[in-house]
Amino acid sequence: MKRKAHVAGREIGEGDVAPDFSLPDQRGKTIKLSNILSEGKKVVLFFYVRDDTPGCTKEACAFRDGTSQLAAAGAKALGISPDDSASHSKFATKYRLSFPLLADVGAKVAKAYGVYKLKNMYGRRYFGVERSTFIIGPDGKMLKSFRRVKVDGHMKQVLEALQ
Repeated sequence: MKRKAHVAGREIGEGDVAPDFSLPDQRGKTIKLSNILSEGKKVVLFFYVRDDTPGCTKEACAFRDGTSQLAAAGAKALGISPDDSASHSKFATKYRLSFPLLADVGAKVAKAYGVYKLKNMYGRRYFGVERSTFIIGPDGKMLKSFRRVKVDGHMKQVLEALQ
């Protein structure tokens, strides 16, 4: 039985088909999810709020430090935020990030994955990215989803889920 792709606005989770996308990375190279999956790799897709902020930097550096463990588990990390490629380039250079950071300007992919949400901070309401991670199998289906991620210990959770 063929699964339907995500309907805009609905949160996706385990067993759902991951929405495909093509986005530019920090070097301006277009990365397409289905191309990486066709190589037989799992993808650890993490959505973060903004380049070079404390929590996002800590999270990205944890993925950087776990790159070899991810590779050993047959997975590749991709980071996505609404920042543009120029911002991603500065961020990746500053912290020696070795994986693609994808520019989701306009948050189209974040919306497709159901992670672009109404937020409330100090009484101010606005839309933004909810820190989330998805593990996608080579068949394009969600193996695991982590919502409202807390950075501390998250990389360990991801590696455990990949086992």
